[in-house]
Amino acid sequence: MCSTLVAKLPMDFIWGFATASFQIEGSTNVDGREKSIWDDFSKQPGKTLDGRDGDVATDSYRLWREDVALLAQYGVKSYRFSISWPRIIPLGGRNDPANPRGIQFYSNLIDALLEHGIIPFVTLYHWDLPQALLDRYGGWLNKDEIVQDYVRYVRVCFEAFGDKVKHWLTMNEPWCISVLGYGRGVFAPGRSSDRKRSPQGDSSAEPWMRDSFQGFSVGHNVILSHAYAVELYRKEFKPTQKGQIGITLNGDWTIPYDDSPQNVEAAQHALDVAIGMFSSYLPKLDPIYLGHYPEYMKQMLLDRLPDFTPKEWLVVKGSSDFYGMNTYTTNLCRAGGGDEFQGLVEYTFTRPDGTQLGTQAHCSWLQDYPRGFRDLLNYLWKRYKLPIYITENGFAVKDENSKPIAEALQDYDRVNYFKGTTAVLKAAVLEDGVDIRAYFPWSFLDNFEWADGYITRFGVTYVDYETQRRYPKESAKFLVEWFGDNLEKPSNDTASAMVQEATINPGCRLGLEVPSVVQGVEA
Repeated sequence: MCSTLVAKLPMDFIWGFATASFQIEGSTNVDGREKSIWDDFSKQPGKTLDGRDGDVATDSYRLWREDVALLAQYGVKSYRFSISWPRIIPLGGRNDPANPRGIQFYSNLIDALLEHGIIPFVTLYHWDLPQALLDRYGGWLNKDEIVQDYVRYVRVCFEAFGDKVKHWLTMNEPWCISVLGYGRGVFAPGRSSDRKRSPQGDSSAEPWMRDSFQGFSVGHNVILSHAYAVELYRKEFKPTQKGQIGITLNGDWTIPYDDSPQNVEAAQHALDVAIGMFSSYLPKLDPIYLGHYPEYMKQMLLDRLPDFTPKEWLVVKGSSDFYGMNTYTTNLCRAGGGDEFQGLVEYTFTRPDGTQLGTQAHCSWLQDYPRGFRDLLNYLWKRYKLPIYITENGFAVKDENSKPIAEALQDYDRVNYFKGTTAVLKAAVLEDGVDIRAYFPWSFLDNFEWADGYITRFGVTYVDYETQRRYPKESAKFLVEWFGDNLEKPSNDTASAMVQEATINPGCRLGLEVPSVVQGVEA
C-alpha cells in the first residue's frame, strides 16, 4: 500500500529536476545549430579538467524521449531545462534567421512534458551565447548590440512556446556570466587579466566597470538584457499567456568565522557582493529588487560600479516576478581577503577549533550545511519579500566518477545532503513562514560540468558516458519518496486520489527498484 502520511507542503508546490542545454544536449552541429561560445572554448587545452568538450554530453538532443520517460517515472511535477540560443537563432542576431528545426525540437520536448503532466520551467539563457555574436561585436561586452539581439531571441521563444510555457527564467546566474567568464576567465569566453589564462581581458573592468570595451560591463549588459526581456513579456505576452518571468541568481550563505566585529562585517560584505550585486535590481532585490546597490559595493568599486540611466532604472527595478535562487553551500568568512569577486573576504570551511563545517563534496567549494540553507531562505524572504523558487541545489559526491557504477549509485553523501535541505525547506515554509514555491535539485543527470568536464557528477541519475545509459541513484529514490510523502494531496473521491497518488508518488507503481527504471531507459 502507498503511504497515507499527512501532506506537509501545499499541493501546488512545484518540484522537479534541473538541467542546462549545453550540459546535456550534445549534437552541437546538427539540424542547423551553430556554435556557442562553449563549443570551441571547451576544446582548448586546459579549459576543462579532463580535456573533454560538450559535443556529445549526455546525448539528450537524441535521447530526449527517454529522458522525458524517466522524468515521468520519477513522478516529477516540473522539469527545468534551458533553450540553446544557437539552436533557435544560429547566428544569434536580431536580423539573422530563426531555425525552424531548433524551434521544433523544443516544441516537441515541451509537448511531451505536458503530455506526462510535467510543467516546463524554461531558462532562456544558460551561458551558451552564439559564437557569431562574440565574433561580430564582442558579445556581452557590447551594450548597444547585445541587448537588442537578446530581446529578439526571447521574442522568438515567447512567440513559439509561450502558449505552453508559464514559467520563464531570463538568465542563469549573472555573477557567473560576468565573473567566471570575464573576471577569472575559467568559463567561456575566458577573458581575464591573467595572461597565462587569456591573451585578452581586464578582470578589474569587464565584469562590472562603466564604459569597458564598447559599452559598459558584462554584468550591466546582462541585467539590462534581462530587464528589457521582462518588459517585452509583460507588455506583449503576459496579458494573454498568463505566465511568470524572473531571473535566477547564485549566492551561498555566509557566516562569520568567529564573533569578532571584523569577521561579522566580512560575512555581510560577502553576501553584498555575491547576492546584492545583481539582486539590486528586483522590488526589493538591491538593483533588481531594491533599485540600488549595497553600500559596500559602492565603497569597494567606487567609479567602477556600473550605473543605469533614469529610464533604464525604471525598466530594471522590479523586473522579476519572484526570486530565483541557486544555492549549494555555506562559507565561513574572515576579513582580509584579496579577491574582490568575493568581497575582499576569505572563505573557509574550517572552524577555529579545526573541525569542518560539513561533509566535503568532490569540488573544493562545496560542503554540506543545511542550517545555512535555512538561514539564507529566511534572509532572502525578509529582505526582498518575493516568492522564492529554488532553481538549483545539489551535491557532488567525492570521487564518484572513479567508482564502479554499482557503488556510485549508493550516493549516500548526496542523500544526506538532500535529507538536510528538504527538512529545512519544509521547516522554512511551515515554521518560518517563508514563501517558497518550488525546489529543483541539480541535476537530473550527470552531465558536462563546465570547467570540470565530466569528472564532477551532480546528477541524481548516473550516466554511463560510454553507453549513455541512465541509472537512478539512491538520491533520486530518496527525493521521489520524500516529495511523495510531503506534498498535500487533493481530498477528492477515491479514484481521483489514486490517480494523484500515482502521479506524485511513483514509488507506488515503480517499487523504486533501480532495475525497473533502467530497463526502460536504454540508449
